[in-house]
Amino acid sequence: MRGYYFPYHDILPELVVENEEKIVFLVMDGLGGLGSEPGKPTELELASTPNLDRLAQRSSCGLIDPVAPGISPGSGPAHLALFGYDPVQYEIGRGVLSVFGARCFDPDPIMKPGDVAARMNFATLGADGTIKDRRAGRLSEQKGKELCRLLDDGIERIDGVEITVMYEKEYRAAVLFRGEGLSGALADTDPTIVDMPPIDPKPKDGLDPETLARAERTAAVVKQFVEQAVEILKGHEPANFVLLRGFDEYQPLPSFAELYRLSACAIATYPMYRGLARLLGMKVVDCGQSVADEISALEANWGEFDFFYVHIKKTDSAGEDGNADAKVKVIEEVDSFIPRILELDPSVLVVTGDHSTPATLKAHSWHPLPVLVHSRYARTGGAAAFNETECAKGVLGRLPSVCLMPIALANALRLKRYGA
Repeated sequence: MRGYYFPYHDILPELVVENEEKIVFLVMDGLGGLGSEPGKPTELELASTPNLDRLAQRSSCGLIDPVAPGISPGSGPAHLALFGYDPVQYEIGRGVLSVFGARCFDPDPIMKPGDVAARMNFATLGADGTIKDRRAGRLSEQKGKELCRLLDDGIERIDGVEITVMYEKEYRAAVLFRGEGLSGALADTDPTIVDMPPIDPKPKDGLDPETLARAERTAAVVKQFVEQAVEILKGHEPANFVLLRGFDEYQPLPSFAELYRLSACAIATYPMYRGLARLLGMKVVDCGQSVADEISALEANWGEFDFFYVHIKKTDSAGEDGNADAKVKVIEEVDSFIPRILELDPSVLVVTGDHSTPATLKAHSWHPLPVLVHSRYARTGGAAAFNETECAKGVLGRLPSVCLMPIALANALRLKRYGA
């Protein structure tokens, strides 16, 4: 199945040429927003962004849809689209991204084809058998790592399946299942709301007989895993239970180097985004937790790569918390670092988000989000500032996110003529 846009991957590898031009994607997660009520400014419109506004006037601007109009995307598909991968064709479960994120600095191959991964939450199960807290009180990093070690050391091999538990962040972990005859076609065990019982592991609906058989085997293994985990977690309240979601079976994707002949560097503070970058063959570099740390990492690695993905997480976190003021402050902080990025003289600078996360909705939404493409060859006009209203007037119009990579490559003179 294809998305609603042209399948670039069919022709791009034949068009790409190598040169010395450098491309930067500055991605403010959840950048797009809404006003507190109709007619009111969005978080980006409220923010004071003099550097981005000046840049917008000298850039190609527009709006992008991560998947398609009306579709609210997860972070995985939204980022895949940004990097030019059809998010409908390349559907990746959150479990695989979590495993890659937890092991993003591992020099060895992280997963093998046929491995199954799931994202795991430590949770609190009440005496009545219902979930009381899906996040176990938002565990500290120290406690989360301790519990992951206990599970990883204590869980036995189940029916010939090797199981690895790895820490991700706070109350989140990842679980890797490695063995013969497994399937990632399992439904989540997380009921998603409290005061409901956890869901028993089971195959998804509508599977063909061969996949169903593998999924039933995997569900039985997962059920025993949960039972063993509960025994090990006794006495570690509030983290006395585990919830699993985002099951998927790993299949390799074409890498950035294969598609674009780019040596790519990922600078991100959050494991999942590091994992997605590693999955695509990017080199993940270590950095601190602040925006300043990330920009310093960009500067430190400037001479080693020709594509840079810089991910800012806190715009999304503030949106999901419903905190418009905090989201405004993060945007303003990022704006203050634009001069340092421009001092590096990138051939192409793309500034956008992966999706919209309006504070008024406290969730990802379907709204298109602004994008800015700056280069010496960018056609300018229309946008007087960098925000949703002004970018809607820009020369790029409204595009699928998957178009950004070809546009960036073209502006870096890294694409030869088609059919020449």
